[in-house]
Amino acid sequence: MKITDVMEKEYIIPDLKSEDKRGVLEEMVDHVASKVEGLDRETVLEVLLEREKLGSTGIGHGVAIPHGKLKDLDHLIVAFGRSLKGVDFQSLDDKPAHLFFLILAPENSTTAHLKILARISRLLNDPSFRKRLLECKGREEIYQTIREEDERH
Repeated sequence: MKITDVMEKEYIIPDLKSEDKRGVLEEMVDHVASKVEGLDRETVLEVLLEREKLGSTGIGHGVAIPHGKLKDLDHLIVAFGRSLKGVDFQSLDDKPAHLFFLILAPENSTTAHLKILARISRLLNDPSFRKRLLECKGREEIYQTIREEDERH
C-alpha cells in the first residue's frame, strides 16, 4: 500500500500555524474534517489526544505520526502537515517536530493501519527525504515529493 493511495493532495497543509501539540492536532483535524463528509472533529480530536496519552507519536528526527482508529470511519485517511518553525511534540529525541503525517483508520482495520504506519516510518527514516519535504515550495510540490519517494520504494 502506497501513501498516495490514501492521501489526497487536498489533505496537505504546507505551513501549519500552530505552536503546540494540541494546536497541530486541532489544525490538522479541522483541515481534514472540512474535506471529509461525516468526520466528527471532536471525536477525532479525542481519539488522537487519548492516543498521545499512551506516549507521544513524535518519533524523532523532526517527525510525528499522530494516529487513531474511529468507529464510524469506512476508509483509511492520511494527511500531511509541515511546520517550518517546528513544534514541541514531546518527541522521543526531545527535538521539535516539523513533519506530521496524520493517520485515521477504521476501527476494524488493523492490517491497513499498521501497513501505512510502517510505510510512512520507513520512508521518513531517510534524512534526504525529510530534507526535501522541508524544502518544498507548496502543496503540489510536497505531494509530488511524497509520490516520487512512494514509487521509488
